[in-house]
Amino acid sequence: MTYLNMNQLSEKLGSRSRSSIYRDVEGKVIPEPIRIGGRLYWVESAVDDAIAAAQTQAA
Repeated sequence: MTYLNMNQLSEKLGSRSRSSIYRDVEGKVIPEPIRIGGRLYWVESAVDDAIAAAQTQAA
């Protein structure tokens, strides 16, 4: 299992801003992060699944 920090997630999502990422989390577009040692991380496979689902809905 691979975890992404905020910077890695931003790059994966096309350099989205921190506020845009949190809006996507609130809108259930991407999964909520998990907290490890006081920092937030996203599970890469869950993010990939969310991106694929969004692409399917857009088509």
